Amino acid sequence: MNANAPAENEDIRTKLNRETAKISWEELQRFYAAGSVVVVSAELDLIVVAELFSTDNSAAVTQLLESGGIVKADDRQAELWHQQQANVWAVVVAPWVLVQAVK
Repeated sequence: MNANAPAENEDIRTKLNRETAKISWEELQRFYAAGSVVVVSAELDLIVVAELFSTDNSAAVTQLLESGGIVKADDRQAELWHQQQANVWAVVVAPWVLVQAVK
């Protein structure tokens, strides 16, 4: 095991946290149209999920997909956020944009 792993993970979390921002759903429409928006459940920590994507932890990401903790944005959700003129938390982990409803 890499003795620097905890420090590296902290660096990744810090970077992702700095890159996370509130953004209007309207500004994310083109990413939604491209199929690259992933919705993170309110029960999960957006930064932790982004770290899983960033470190290519496919086993954990698959588990979250199977449990419904993350889902690709669908038309129903997009329309709801459009109608609400919602703001969401967003962080880019290319090619994905991870979003979470603002609490």
